[in-house]
Amino acid sequence: MRPILVHLPFGLPLYAYGTMLCLSVIVGRLLAIRLATRAGMDAELADRCIVWTLVGACVGARLLYVVTNLDQFDSVLDVVKWWKGGLVAYGGFLGGFVGTLAFCRRHRLNVLAWTDAVAPSLCVGLMLTRVGCFLAGCDFGQPWNGPWAVRFPAGSLASQQQAFQGLLPSAAMPSLPVHPTQIYESLAGLALLLIAAVVRRRQTVPGQAFLAVVLGYSVCRYVIEIFRADLDRGNVGPFSASQFIAIATFVAAALFLWMRGRSRTMRSNPGVTV
Repeated sequence: MRPILVHLPFGLPLYAYGTMLCLSVIVGRLLAIRLATRAGMDAELADRCIVWTLVGACVGARLLYVVTNLDQFDSVLDVVKWWKGGLVAYGGFLGGFVGTLAFCRRHRLNVLAWTDAVAPSLCVGLMLTRVGCFLAGCDFGQPWNGPWAVRFPAGSLASQQQAFQGLLPSAAMPSLPVHPTQIYESLAGLALLLIAAVVRRRQTVPGQAFLAVVLGYSVCRYVIEIFRADLDRGNVGPFSASQFIAIATFVAAALFLWMRGRSRTMRSNPGVTV
């Protein structure tokens, strides 16, 4: 855990999470533009779409955190203080998709073709930002004594919560060993990146690479949520907010794929009932 990487001149801290977030934006932008131009899209138009995507992602990530943690905010001003922490990855994905959809509809672009170009960037962003989470000590896992369990230092979010729950005598002690759920999700991002690359080479219609990432991330996120311990995630019935969204996005993506497949079958075989 290293929430502050270095101190810059005048004592300014360089935060690990913010650094990894910025790095993910830079790398993701370059990758998305390259893939978009390969697919025949205009580079300048693709760059402008990225701006809309990023704005939507930032708003969505913050909004979902606020909605699931309303008790933490006393005023509207507190809501906009995003630099103090409080972003949800799923909200970022959904908000980014809304931003992309709005831009593509405005400029009459093929939404699915663009989402295929940006899908690998989402995976890269997941890989890098979750490393930032690990360094910051947030989004930690349940206590566990397994071979790759990790312990966070005294005063960390993990030790504070465990002390609050009575699992530790004091938050001034290192945390109990826990699942490194941040690393699990970072590795999931790597796996999804490889899947997106394979599907992009073999897909027959636009959107398959993006939908493969959506389906894969839904499964990964649902499972990883089981091992997470941080309390500020919100709940919808027996599920965490992210698990509920994972179920909804999986069903929506699977239904969309099925409907596209059914439509193609009916067009190619007009006399066949599917």
